[in-house]
Amino acid sequence: MRYTGLAATLAAAGVLSMATISDVQASSHREAPLVAGTPRIDGTDFYMFRSYEPGRSNYTTLIANYQPFQVPGGGPNYFLMDPEAVYDINIDNAGTGLPQITFRFQFTNTQRNLKLNIGGKKVAEPLLEIGQIGRGGDPTDNANANVLETYTVTMITQSGATPLINSATGSPVFSKPIDNIGNKTLPNYAAYASAMIANINIPGCGAGRVFAGQRKDPFVVNLGQTFDLVNIANPIGDEYSNSTQDTLAGDNVTSMILEVPTACLTSGTDPVIGGWTTASKMIKTSDGSTTLHQKSRLGSPLVNEVVIGLKDKDRWNSSVPFNDAQFATYVTNPTFPAILELLFGGAGVKAPTAFPRQDLVSVFLTGIAGVTAPQHLSTPCEELRLNTSIPPTPAATQNRLGVIGGDNAGYPNGRRPGDDVVDITLRAAMGRLYTLGLFGSPADAPSGGLDFTDGAYVDASYFDGAFPYIRTPLAGSP
Repeated sequence: MRYTGLAATLAAAGVLSMATISDVQASSHREAPLVAGTPRIDGTDFYMFRSYEPGRSNYTTLIANYQPFQVPGGGPNYFLMDPEAVYDINIDNAGTGLPQITFRFQFTNTQRNLKLNIGGKKVAEPLLEIGQIGRGGDPTDNANANVLETYTVTMITQSGATPLINSATGSPVFSKPIDNIGNKTLPNYAAYASAMIANINIPGCGAGRVFAGQRKDPFVVNLGQTFDLVNIANPIGDEYSNSTQDTLAGDNVTSMILEVPTACLTSGTDPVIGGWTTASKMIKTSDGSTTLHQKSRLGSPLVNEVVIGLKDKDRWNSSVPFNDAQFATYVTNPTFPAILELLFGGAGVKAPTAFPRQDLVSVFLTGIAGVTAPQHLSTPCEELRLNTSIPPTPAATQNRLGVIGGDNAGYPNGRRPGDDVVDITLRAAMGRLYTLGLFGSPADAPSGGLDFTDGAYVDASYFDGAFPYIRTPLAGSP
């Protein structure tokens, strides 16, 4: 392979190898076979949107979520991040399928080895805490914490790697709040965690904000019934009758959230950027050097879950968008609409009949003309694309169905927390873009006008209207 741009920089530095491309693992809410063994580097969701917090429209927010199915009471170790991994948010602003900018998060877990005097002997205690933490919302009130997590964020470009700096301390090291163990240990968790939102200086770019820590899982989906052969009472047209079926309603997740000046992410005159997340393990080689093995990848939601074939899910997670031609058939000739026809054909459900599916190629691989298509595209590649020239829609007026609901500031133009990507994807897969006249003829999608739903409702009201947008995690005990 010939590497260009940032990839060439990383290859020259010895941190990008063929192992990065060929090693196979999994990501995204456990949807690929090998993910169960590596939950700490399992990327669950990626969000990228122009900030809709009032007064912040010149910024873009990037959210990368990891470690799915965090049961709030999952002690005593809870959900530390992996200090032997790197977590990357990648930006492609040249249409190459390779990153021109990478924001790399790395975590350090410091065990303090707190001890208690037991019968005259100092004995190491077994828990993450021996008393209250963060009283009054004070992030420095951590004397009772047995493990502290910190992290750094490095901005990597063709010019090299530079750390993001905490504007308040002048340090490249940021504090990560302890997971929400419970209200006795952390009596004011919301204030304690919010105090760790940091203003940052991004070298050569300007000011921004960063936060990394546990949050309430923002993804809303009816997993159990959907994957039981779409065993939903009203899968077509009645999106409210099943609105309580959110499988993740009681779960937390770990979020890495950046707000960056939009001008720093775009290139030249093209306002369209592509983005995806990866997580890679740092592996020691026989000569003592370190190489990165990519284990997780996530751009647009649900691609690996319902588009990529089972045999290739692990390969997908170890690949880069530049190499996505090998997966093109899964997009041009998708199987999921045929599965829905098999399940509900008796009710008149028909899969689209136009092949190749140019509508899905545009959504996932090239961008939609006039909305998310970059001016120059070297190769079709799966990325979450955002047209930064489209103004953000205020939270109160966002349409949860994004582009197909008439709100061009929403998915698949980027992704906001309140975009109901499950319902959007179901309807797009069945041909909604044909019925809207954007591709082919409505006759190519006999069921394109049906309002398919998983029954799990979400909109912008489920989230905060300001950074970090994703809400305080559920407490481990009342």
